[in-house]
Amino acid sequence: MADPRGFLTYEHRADRPKRPVPVRILDWKEVQVEQDSATLKQQASRCMDCGVPFCHQGCPLGNLIPEWNDLMWRGRTDEAVQRMHATNNFPEFTGRVCPAPCESSCVLGINQPAVTIKQIEYTIGEKAFDEGLIEPHLPERLVDKTVAVVGSGPAGLAAAQQLTQAGYTVAVYERDDRIGGLLRYGIPDFKMEKSVLDRRLDVMRAEGTRFRAGVEIGRDITWDQLRRRYDAVVVATGATKPRDLPIPGRDLSGVHFAMEYLVQSNRVGAGDEVPDQINAEGKHVVILGGGDTGADCIGTANRQKAASVTTLAIGKKPPEDRAEHEPWPMFPNLFEVASAHEEGGERNYLASTVEFVGENGQVTGIKVAETEYREDGTRGPKEGSERIIPADLVFLALGFTGQDSEAIAEQAGAELDRRSNVSRGEDYMTNVPGIFSCGDAGRGQSLVVWAIAEGRACAAAVERHLVGGTLLPEPVAPTDRPIDLL
Repeated sequence: MADPRGFLTYEHRADRPKRPVPVRILDWKEVQVEQDSATLKQQASRCMDCGVPFCHQGCPLGNLIPEWNDLMWRGRTDEAVQRMHATNNFPEFTGRVCPAPCESSCVLGINQPAVTIKQIEYTIGEKAFDEGLIEPHLPERLVDKTVAVVGSGPAGLAAAQQLTQAGYTVAVYERDDRIGGLLRYGIPDFKMEKSVLDRRLDVMRAEGTRFRAGVEIGRDITWDQLRRRYDAVVVATGATKPRDLPIPGRDLSGVHFAMEYLVQSNRVGAGDEVPDQINAEGKHVVILGGGDTGADCIGTANRQKAASVTTLAIGKKPPEDRAEHEPWPMFPNLFEVASAHEEGGERNYLASTVEFVGENGQVTGIKVAETEYREDGTRGPKEGSERIIPADLVFLALGFTGQDSEAIAEQAGAELDRRSNVSRGEDYMTNVPGIFSCGDAGRGQSLVVWAIAEGRACAAAVERHLVGGTLLPEPVAPTDRPIDLL
């Protein structure tokens, strides 16, 4: 513990600064900027190096948070980078897009604002590249085994890197035209610029991981063919099937799934031409769903100069303080103001969508009613409280219901659970020997940090299956309870 009085000397939390709203909505660059080193050192000193560091429990990766907080306070960046990468393949990703469940478990958070763990993690990730501390980790020996990883999101990339560094020949298959999965297509550039992803992929290529973009397993190559070609297959396809809202007017033009909108924006940002792009300029936009995906739509619509942006959530407004049933160190459901919310828009709670209304096949509004909680525990629209909100564009950001293809079941015989996730056992293996499932494809929609943790653990399971043992870390088991985002 570098400064035993740090948490007493610096009681106030200082988060990473953001660019001014009038400036940042004019471009697609990242909202947050780097924090000055003096402030960062002060914030790192607030870590108490607890005898029982509950932040470890809050982080699925088991990040060694007190250790690298101390090292950053001492200015020993190279050692901090080593400690971070001992548990996390991609701190530059999690430092940007993870909601930081570790901070909810911070012991200091019992009576003070928690340590700024996420921003220190971000700084470590950036300094690792800026100071040339990231070099390809080449295996000491090669193993005569091959592994196919299907899906290039955080789970697939983590599994691929672990196995490549252990000496296996790994090929990552991605059905999109570029590698990265949700990190590439889905997360807006103002949250994570794609150069951050590209530089990490360059490192992985130098280590020996092979990438195959534009190849859809199940169509271009069958799952059975893939299994026969490789010694093991890792399914990391994500949970990309969006939850629909089948109410009257759903077929009107202008009603879209949120990811359709966000992916198009990513493609335009990459320089692609997108015919008939969904553009919010000058339009009244309504977003159904109050989570991260909905917030991403807010930021995107504001940058496209929407006339208005309204978010509707069917449930109650979350509390600003911990509820009694979510005591420390649990991850609480709290009212949050993301950077996109600061940029404009209205947020409405207890709003049940009854019908999409329109003219000549085009949506013009949404009929909503006040959400009523009934004695039997159900909820629904309150009779007589209906009103219409003008809408030229509607985005459904209601979560996801599992992976979106039955091909793996039909072609390889892998079982799916009731939520269409790819079922797996305690060793991440499906009912088909040699086929493994990790990340959102196996657990359902969750966080980037859970995807990385499962990818790392799945890599260890693959090695154990192939050679009978492993020294790779196994941070989480498939039965670990995920954080429910729905």
